[in-house]
Amino acid sequence: MHEYPQQPSGADPEPGTGRGRSRRAIWIGAGVAVALLLGGGGFAAWKNEWFSGNGEAVSFGPAADRAARQSGAPGGSGGSGQQSPSAPAAPPKPTGDPDVLLPSGPKSDFKQTAKLDDGTVIAKTRLAGAKSGFEGDVWVWAPKEYDDPKYAKSAFPVLIALPGGNGFPTNYWADRSLGLQKAITEGVQAGTSLPFILIMPVLNPDNKYYYDGADIPGQPKMGTWIAEDVPDFARANFRTYKSRDGWAFMGSSSGAFVGMKTVLQYPDRFKAVIASGGEITPDSPLWKGHQAEMDANNPEKLAQKLIDSGGPEVYINFQVGTKETGKDRMSKFVRDYGKGPVKTTIRDIQNGEHNGWHYVRGMKEGSLEWVSKVLKGPKPEAG
Repeated sequence: MHEYPQQPSGADPEPGTGRGRSRRAIWIGAGVAVALLLGGGGFAAWKNEWFSGNGEAVSFGPAADRAARQSGAPGGSGGSGQQSPSAPAAPPKPTGDPDVLLPSGPKSDFKQTAKLDDGTVIAKTRLAGAKSGFEGDVWVWAPKEYDDPKYAKSAFPVLIALPGGNGFPTNYWADRSLGLQKAITEGVQAGTSLPFILIMPVLNPDNKYYYDGADIPGQPKMGTWIAEDVPDFARANFRTYKSRDGWAFMGSSSGAFVGMKTVLQYPDRFKAVIASGGEITPDSPLWKGHQAEMDANNPEKLAQKLIDSGGPEVYINFQVGTKETGKDRMSKFVRDYGKGPVKTTIRDIQNGEHNGWHYVRGMKEGSLEWVSKVLKGPKPEAG
């Protein structure tokens, strides 16, 4: 069902036929593709523009925010980041909204991996998950509004972006050619998107199996990594909201499944998900012999549990291209579980296929606006 790299792409066989659905997308390395298009001389100019400063240290936020992160306030879980020896005695306190949480620290060490046209950067760090015990790479991006002094005491909503396929050793949403960051920037300018902080972790511990973003017995605790360590990391390094009103997922294919599953598992922590070309049920071969644990990670069963308990409300926006399969599964989920506290929508992407470029187009056409209406945005200081 998920995107197994060793499988050939092709028709999508029905479940129970002895081999999983071939949901594999052709994820071409963006740098290689652009290089081929531009040729030698063009590539040199492209490299200078896109990679200028790559590998250099990056800090996010105004000076006061950076000081808050460097203070390494007790209780933070920023992984393997280093604390500043010259940190102030206490970080500045937010004013106004009691939901605002300043960075708890310790500050992680970020290195630039890409620079966008508006001057914002995508950066990477290594996170040692304190709760899962798993260590992996995480990419981050903050909109230019995050550095604006008038937002220095405001929190920003977080969008955790999960890739399809194995999602290891990289997260393709950190590739600027897919346009996710640009879509958010343009949406902010048009008034159709909140200025989200993007957190882009690896999805799996290796390229051997799918772990369904779950704590499968005897395997790395990828469910804890996604649901606890990654959000803790975001809180350690960025101004975030304490409540679930500032937290959502987006993902494609297997990443869509993990995002939807996590929102349904922890509706007190996360409020919404954009699930693109997604899967509905867990299917890792590693679940064999662990039916009860697999059921506890099944979105259908989780949705019914939420319906039976009466909430809290969660919001699921499916995206599907008209040239890909899978809408039948989404439609069935909406019919069976899109009721009570489980709020569901399906967005058709005209002529869309199973790839990130088309899913970003769907986000620009409406899904970013949808999630922006569900979540809480930053508030500038008065005056």
